Amino acid sequence: MAYTKPIRIKTLSELHRLHGLAQPEHPLISVIDYAAMRPGRNIAITLDFYSVAVKRGVGKLFYGQQQYDFDEGVMYFLAPNQVLRSNPGEAPSEERSGWVLYFHPDFLWNTSLAKTIRQYDFFDYSVHEALFLSQKEETVIHEIVKNIKQEYHSNIDKFSQNIIISQIETLLNYSKRFYERQFITRKVTNHQLLEQLENLLEDYFGSGDAGLKGLPEVHFIAETLNVSPGYLSGLLKSITGKSTQEHIHEKLIEKAKAKLSTTDLSVSEIAYELGFEHSQSFSKLFKSKTNQTPLAFRQSFQ
Repeated sequence: MAYTKPIRIKTLSELHRLHGLAQPEHPLISVIDYAAMRPGRNIAITLDFYSVAVKRGVGKLFYGQQQYDFDEGVMYFLAPNQVLRSNPGEAPSEERSGWVLYFHPDFLWNTSLAKTIRQYDFFDYSVHEALFLSQKEETVIHEIVKNIKQEYHSNIDKFSQNIIISQIETLLNYSKRFYERQFITRKVTNHQLLEQLENLLEDYFGSGDAGLKGLPEVHFIAETLNVSPGYLSGLLKSITGKSTQEHIHEKLIEKAKAKLSTTDLSVSEIAYELGFEHSQSFSKLFKSKTNQTPLAFRQSFQ
């Protein structure tokens, strides 16, 4: 399916016009009734602001080259400059429900959230890694957004920004909690992904790819497993307590120990086979993970 170049939306006013809505009451934050938004027109847009949404009747959405059907209702998050595509198959307004919270990075200026918002990895998740809320969770989220809307609808004063920022932080923290729940409740799928990761690393370090291509990067691992880097790391942290990078290092140390204890290869040769350009970097990592140098580890087997 062919698409034109994504339309860049710089302001909330532009976004409201695009969806046939009245001008926003606040220039930097807006909560929009999803049913009131003009349906997608087979376009791609990129926003200069954050969005958090709970929608039903979304129809088909495209993220990159993949298509996802979200008629059941989900919560998803977009950071500035991400591209979201829709198509004319979106449900009519009477079949759509939900809301979208938009807030510009400038609204966060000089607040603690400006520094911490990138810690919420789900803003970098792909569309198919959306959050599926339980009815109870959805009620909690709706109440928070209702409070945000009421606050900026009322008379803006010197307390308004801090109150709204606090509500957004609460919204994001609950979302983080609910993602943790989703990681746990989808055990079968998630443990299958963990098994795929283990097999991928085993093949990579066992096939000689590391020596030819270097150490595997997190983005390579995520792309091969067809998930976003942030989602993979969050899932692994929930299941194992370790990040993707830690899993890579764990497998690397496992292979290094095997080579040190069962072969006569030099430390430099082992380092090269495992993807290191410099043996010093390998030795430093090995010691940080085992509290021993590679040579000391080898000598313990002699």
